[in-house]
Amino acid sequence: MGAELPMDKNRYRRVVKVCALKADFAQLPQGDRSLVGDKGVSLSGGQRARISLARAVYKRADVYLLDDPLSAVDSHVGRHLFEDCITGFLKEKTVMLITHQIQYLTNCDHVMLLEKGSVEAFGTTTQLLASGLDFTQLLDAPEEEKGDGGVEGEEDGGSVGAGAPLHPRQSSVRSVASSIDDIGAGYEELLADQETRSTGGISTAVFKAYFHAGGSVLFLVYMSLMFLFTQITASGSDYWITYWVNSEERAAAANVTFSHSVFSGESSELLVPSSALLLGISLTRLDFIYLFTAITVAMVFFTVVRSIAFVQMCMRASMKLHNQMFDSITQATMYFFNKNPAGRILNRFSKDIGAIDELLPSILIDLFQIGLTLIGIIIVVAVVNVWLLIPTFVVLVIFYVLRVFYLSTSRSVKRLEGITRSPVFSHLSASLQGLTTIRAFEAQPVLVKEFDNHQDLHSSAWYLFIASNRAFGFWLDAVCLVYIALVTFSFFVTSNKFFGGDVGLAITQAIGLTGMFQWGMRQSAEFVNQMTSVERVLEYANIEKEPPLESAPDKQPPPRWPEHGKIEFNGMSLRYGPQEAPVLKNLTFTIQPMEKVGIVGRTGAGKSSLIQALFRLAINEGSIRIDGIETADLGLHDLRSRLSIIPQEPVLFSGSMRKNLDPFDEFPDAVLWNALEEVELKPLVHEMAGGLNTKMSEGGTNFSVGQRQLVCLARAIIRNNRVLVMDEATANVDPQTDTFIQQTIREKFAACTVLTIAHRLHTVMDSDKVLVMDAGSLVEFDHPHILLKNEAGIFYGMVEKTGRGTAENLHRIAAESYKKKYFNNTTTNDQVPSVEEKKDL
Repeated sequence: MGAELPMDKNRYRRVVKVCALKADFAQLPQGDRSLVGDKGVSLSGGQRARISLARAVYKRADVYLLDDPLSAVDSHVGRHLFEDCITGFLKEKTVMLITHQIQYLTNCDHVMLLEKGSVEAFGTTTQLLASGLDFTQLLDAPEEEKGDGGVEGEEDGGSVGAGAPLHPRQSSVRSVASSIDDIGAGYEELLADQETRSTGGISTAVFKAYFHAGGSVLFLVYMSLMFLFTQITASGSDYWITYWVNSEERAAAANVTFSHSVFSGESSELLVPSSALLLGISLTRLDFIYLFTAITVAMVFFTVVRSIAFVQMCMRASMKLHNQMFDSITQATMYFFNKNPAGRILNRFSKDIGAIDELLPSILIDLFQIGLTLIGIIIVVAVVNVWLLIPTFVVLVIFYVLRVFYLSTSRSVKRLEGITRSPVFSHLSASLQGLTTIRAFEAQPVLVKEFDNHQDLHSSAWYLFIASNRAFGFWLDAVCLVYIALVTFSFFVTSNKFFGGDVGLAITQAIGLTGMFQWGMRQSAEFVNQMTSVERVLEYANIEKEPPLESAPDKQPPPRWPEHGKIEFNGMSLRYGPQEAPVLKNLTFTIQPMEKVGIVGRTGAGKSSLIQALFRLAINEGSIRIDGIETADLGLHDLRSRLSIIPQEPVLFSGSMRKNLDPFDEFPDAVLWNALEEVELKPLVHEMAGGLNTKMSEGGTNFSVGQRQLVCLARAIIRNNRVLVMDEATANVDPQTDTFIQQTIREKFAACTVLTIAHRLHTVMDSDKVLVMDAGSLVEFDHPHILLKNEAGIFYGMVEKTGRGTAENLHRIAAESYKKKYFNNTTTNDQVPSVEEKKDL
């Protein structure tokens, strides 16, 4: 990424190795050429961090700015990155490393401590310690959390222990639904799927769906009658003019005149054509004027009524189709969002809905008008000269053949144009989101070139569509020219028995007829082409949806459910798609009420997938019960509203602070203020002009990351649910906020069941139990002290990889937590019970 230089394969291989990406690339279906999806959705948080680090390291530079890349990975991976990459591969370069992990500070040439934008201290570690400055206390690391190894013995996060654990970044379930972390083998291939494209003709069901969305059958019949009456009056006015002119000619030829007193004493001639005389009808010129005026007024009336009905139909159809797609998208499965990038969805809501809103109505009304006008013209021309029906029929056949030939190409080209438009939206969206990175790497030329490629591909499809449309129009015009010539010369070769009105009507109608033919054929073809937008909208309106949002009447949970927070997994498996391999496999375990359970495992072990199973964000197989109620029997609203989650990446929405805390207005202001006071945000919000009505910017960017995380904590406090999930909730905050959040959770959620996803083991060492995941299976589940007794266990190995000093400290924390839980602080370090003794308790 960056300057367009030839690839240095040797440097690339070294960077992949020092950034610990070799094994990750080996797991991807296409290696390092695999598509990672929108926002890297197919990658875990640690993988995204290491790829970002590798991107920076691969670029040849003198100065490297690294914004806390180590907190996103496990301890042993972090140590590998620091030793092999930062101090190894970049040893000859200037590196500025932002980190909270003070165990690496002794290996840095200089240390700078910042506090509220000011430099608190600067120098080597030795100088800082010699000056009496304890920078560990500046990071708010409690004294009892320091390992025997001092700074060298710390793990990923400078301070260790139960009081103020530091967390690495990890993939999270963002606000109950976000990215998928632990993705099974082969799932990434879905992200490489091209957007589906229909083939063949537009299905009749698409046309039915559009008109059905526009109104009921009765309304469509009413609108059709208005179109019909409008055309009858329009054709009637043309015919009445011809009848009037012919009457004038006949009257002049027969010299039949009668004088009557009209218009201020002037005389008017009574025009009596032979047909009228036979019928006993006598009409004056004034009668002709009155009747023509009446027909014109009727035509205007029916036109207005028809237009109103048509606009209502189009608006109703557009709104209903949009709402159907919107409802379908909001209820779509997470599998859909991970398979379809945002640009692809945006394309449907912008361009396709725009075509239905703006282009389709104008084309459709042209089609209706032209179709009825053609019928009217043919009838009028046939009345004047029945022989003109022969060339008219021939022209219709030729036009139809041209239309069929054109549609077979243009329909597919139009679909292709819609498909090639999506990458343009996706690329633009991704570029805006990564604008800082693009500028930092001076990658504008590369991204501009890539955008140009996407735009050129779309422009090629669009140009092909326009060119085929113009070619179709050219051949239609050529046929029309021949038809007009035939009609005109037909009056020269036939006997002179036509009135001037008949000849004028025939020629004008023929000219109009050819124009109508040509434009009607083009519009009918364009109508079919634009119906591909309806087809694409209906495709998203009929995607697979999540289970029902509301519980069945006989399955409603009790109002206070869950009261205890007991969670039971029984033979539970999870898969992201119907045809995908299971990511979680046959999990069976029970979490007792009020237990605090840590969930650990390597990247891709299934930690976040376990949380997704709890929230039913994917396809669950087996049983999950909470307080004895099967979650599969509940509506998603009833289930998810009774569970709380504090995500790693705090999500705030545009709107007021009140709506972010209580989106459904269920709680009084006093409860909201109390929650803000609990998380120490009350003074900040109170000082704002709007108070609880303070407007949040998009994503909550007018608040710091730590403040946004505290808002999420306040949201959980307000809900006061018995089950709380923490997905690395303090991974991206400063140590002070970390300590405060951990302390608040211990106090406010002491009577709740708490599940904590963690990479950093200090977070879970004082938990009641630790659930160890590996490759989607549960491999260990017990108190951390019990698990550490098994030297062959995965959890024991994870602890030992943190380093000697940190491992000893973790063992001590687990032992103290075990004694406190089971012996009420009466035992000593030498009296920690064995596994067998624990089972006898």
